[in-house]
Formats: sequence, C-alpha cells, structure tokens
Amino acid sequence: QVQLVESGGGLVQPGGSLRLSCVSSESIPDIAFMGWYRQTPGRQREMVATIRGRSTQYPTSVNRRFTISRDSAQNLMFLQMTNLKPEDTGIYYCYSEWAGRNSWGRGTQVTVSS
Repeated sequence: QVQLVESGGGLVQPGGSLRLSCVSSESIPDIAFMGWYRQTPGRQREMVATIRGRSTQYPTSVNRRFTISRDSAQNLMFLQMTNLKPEDTGIYYCYSEWAGRNSWGRGTQVTVSS
C-alpha cells in the first residue's frame, strides 16, 4: 500500500491561507486519481478537491478558494487554500487510487478561528 503523509495544517484566522502538502512513498503517475478530503465532527468525510491528469474537481463550497496540484516528479500533491472560513475547519486527508490500491494518509488538522 502506498504511504501518504500530509503536512501544512495549523491554526489560521478567517480570510487567511494555508498550503497543505502530501508526500507519497512511491511514484504515482499523473493519470492516477488523487484527492483531498476533510473530516469534521459529526459529519461524513467529504471531498474538497480531486485531480486526475489535468482534470480537477471541487465542491461548490470550496470552488475558487482551493486549488489542487501535483508535482509528480517529487511525489507531492498540494492543496492551496485561500479565504479560509471557520467551516473549513477539520482534518484534511490525502487520498490516492492507483493500480488497485486505495490509500489514505493520517491527516493534518486545519483550524480556522479568530
């Protein structure tokens, strides 16, 4: 199974920005499906951004505020988050789906509060 490790979470004020990173233990090609998901107390884990090749998807709640990208050569995936809101608070997980293997990272906490 691919090992994924997230980093970059923290405490930020509303309107602020954060950049999350996810590093994988092995090379994952661009055509693989990867994404960022978040978990908040009392709610199901929800998708916040996905990428496959050059195709990206976002839910309406984060559209135009979040940007997902990859640096496949460095086994990295990023989530640039801007204009953060308190409802963006949660644990953010990195996910990959490739060669029949689905992998999750352990998550990084993002807290948006004044």
